[in-house]
Amino acid sequence: MRILVIEDNPDILANVLDYLNLKGFTTDCARDGLSGLHLASQNSYDLIVLDLMLPGLDGLQVCQRLRNEARSSVPILMLTARDALDDRLQGLRAGADDYLIKPFALAELVARIEAILRRTQGNRQRQLQVADLVYDLDTLEVSRQQQAIRLNPLGLKLLQVLMQKSPGVVRREALEQALWGDDSPDSDSLRSHIHQLRQAIDKPFANALLHTVHGIGYCLKP
Repeated sequence: MRILVIEDNPDILANVLDYLNLKGFTTDCARDGLSGLHLASQNSYDLIVLDLMLPGLDGLQVCQRLRNEARSSVPILMLTARDALDDRLQGLRAGADDYLIKPFALAELVARIEAILRRTQGNRQRQLQVADLVYDLDTLEVSRQQQAIRLNPLGLKLLQVLMQKSPGVVRREALEQALWGDDSPDSDSLRSHIHQLRQAIDKPFANALLHTVHGIGYCLKP
């Protein structure tokens, strides 16, 4: 399980990361809201531990933007020193799945994480579909009009990002980050992979799904 921890207190962050790693979780971290939002938007996580009081974007803003703009359904456990009912309700209304008041025991943090994952894992979408294009994330099988489509690993990753964001536009920079991280090759590489993907999912069929938004990026929609 991969967890993103967004927390600006270095001591709390270090303790949480150490304990989660000890319990077998894979972790990433950010110490401000904007960095956390970027990581959450560009990577796939099973859960996000999100502090409410953050520099730059606060936890409520990060949560709202993930839900409303990035269309992310990743479970969010919000941390806060505010224990008033209105504060807790505000976090839940912003899209958080649970709330944990500081100071907290690390054992309780993990127990809440495990409880959220039990509730959500069975409901997580394991099959993506845009129009008649279907991608099964468990078997890595792609088909359109019930015809099997073969893609290489980068093609599968590219397709997953585009389908998860559909019908939204995904910027070139976001696709490059998803495919290669910070070691993006030359600018023609993404164009080449987009061309290969288009040949596979669009060329044999009457209607195109993969569209170029000139100067910005790409989108997948009917």
